Amino acid sequence: MMPGTPHEVFELWMDSTKHAAFTGGEAKISRQVGGSFTVFDGWATGKNVKLVPDTTIVQTWRADDWPAGHFSTITVSLIKAPNGTKFLFTQTDVPASKAKDIAQGWRDYYWAPLKAALAKPS
Repeated sequence: MMPGTPHEVFELWMDSTKHAAFTGGEAKISRQVGGSFTVFDGWATGKNVKLVPDTTIVQTWRADDWPAGHFSTITVSLIKAPNGTKFLFTQTDVPASKAKDIAQGWRDYYWAPLKAALAKPS
């Protein structure tokens, strides 16, 4: 569960300036299907596969220390809930040797800062 509306969560994820502000790293994010993104000062890159404003984000993702050409797929689903937004996240095809670190990275560098950003009064 995330505080805030699905629109607020979607905007934090997809707006380059807002994304950089909550993650602390430079972000350049296309808002078009097929468009590319780079986050964390270029550490992670990928493309938008599906975008449904305020509802769904599907992107390919890869980190710069992954095997060449290896991409994972993330899916973010946002569902309006009485006290905020139900936030459903999956990531498939992470290299096995990186899975534990990637899982912890999402918690440390995304979920906690995202919740903190959404909890701040606008």
